[in-house]
Amino acid sequence: MSVTVAADQQVVSAIVTALEEVLGQELTDVTEQTRLFDDLSLDSTSVLGLLMALEDALDMQVDPEGLEQSHLETVGSLAAFIAESR
Repeated sequence: MSVTVAADQQVVSAIVTALEEVLGQELTDVTEQTRLFDDLSLDSTSVLGLLMALEDALDMQVDPEGLEQSHLETVGSLAAFIAESR
């Protein structure tokens, strides 16, 4: 396993944990293809909570200027954005 794959899995795991925190429920079927808005019913308020939780968990800052709607389509697209931003 490469370091990049391990790092990406760490980011995906952090996203799932943050989603569970924001949504207040255990998520057992979340994959990288899970759609944040359609499958998990996130709204703008929960996205802000998700991003703040990720900043804390991963000790980083999300640049709102670089964040686009496409980065928030799926768990995988958000993980890719976070991995590139670190």
